[in-house]
Amino acid sequence: MKSFRDRNRDNRPHQPVKIRAEQARPRKTGGVARPEAKLDERREPKAAQRVLSRREGALPAEHLPLILEVAPNQDYALLDSGAGQKLEQYGPYRIVRPEGQAIWQRALPARDWDRADAIFTGDTDEEGIGRWRFPGTPLGETWPMKHDGIDYLGRFTSFRHVGVFPEQASHWDHMAGLIAAAKRPVKVLNLFGYTGLASLVAARAGAEVTHVDASRKAIGWARENQEMAGLGSKPIRWIVDDAVKFAEREERRGSRYDIILFDPPAYGRGPKGEVWQLFEDLPGLTDLCRAILTPKPLAVVLTAYSIRASFFAIHALMRDTFAGMGGKVESGELIIREKSAGRALSTSLFSRWVA
Repeated sequence: MKSFRDRNRDNRPHQPVKIRAEQARPRKTGGVARPEAKLDERREPKAAQRVLSRREGALPAEHLPLILEVAPNQDYALLDSGAGQKLEQYGPYRIVRPEGQAIWQRALPARDWDRADAIFTGDTDEEGIGRWRFPGTPLGETWPMKHDGIDYLGRFTSFRHVGVFPEQASHWDHMAGLIAAAKRPVKVLNLFGYTGLASLVAARAGAEVTHVDASRKAIGWARENQEMAGLGSKPIRWIVDDAVKFAEREERRGSRYDIILFDPPAYGRGPKGEVWQLFEDLPGLTDLCRAILTPKPLAVVLTAYSIRASFFAIHALMRDTFAGMGGKVESGELIIREKSAGRALSTSLFSRWVA
């Protein structure tokens, strides 16, 4: 789930921060989600692109389409959707947010929608920073939430997010299963890690985790979640850095990982003029992820939000990148099953290589 980076992923901005990994330290923070830093007037030239060549060897086996579904549960439920909005239950609160893909009609009557505790208004692309409206009692910035027994903080942010992407639970469960089945020490790298739920799931399952996000506030929030979850003793490195630059340094250092999660933006601009374009830069980052795998890796998981492409595109990229490594590439969509009428809301594309 998920750097403060992308205006196309539900309007989340991107902030690559040029800070050495060793400089990331614990700090107190109010932890608001996805604010946008002022751009430095100095422009840093874009680094030379990684030189890529096609990998030799047989392509991995494939499984597609694979639809990974999250059903309603006591922690989270998609209650209803339609007319460009979704009605969700996050713990004790009913929340209404925009949802462009909900082009059908609502199934629940207006009175159910009118019972919402919080409604997001405004659009960050058209009207500036959005705001939350509280029809009843004004709510605080944060509230306690759970995922599969892990406590964390929900938070109302100006970019319509609440600190968790429930559709990612399918990836988290799969990852936890791989860690448990390995019966050996496992190192996990979580790039663009956002507020840390994936990192907490991996750490609870027994992995040593490195969590990278370009935003200091995201890291602060993730640390809050670690303490709230009672996982403060688990081995998690919280790194404030640009994902690509960090991965490049890890390749030079010889650092290797058994599982890599990466959830890059469609588009992002950094504080010194760095520009990320998904279709231009994703092949290089995917190749980097292969380069920093251990000799006996377990999986690499790519999730892509708000891109004008089929999952076949990232599926072909992953198969090409992991040619000669055996295993299997599984690709498809992450969906959330609606409680009211049983419809499926697609949230993102994904592709994962599994050894």
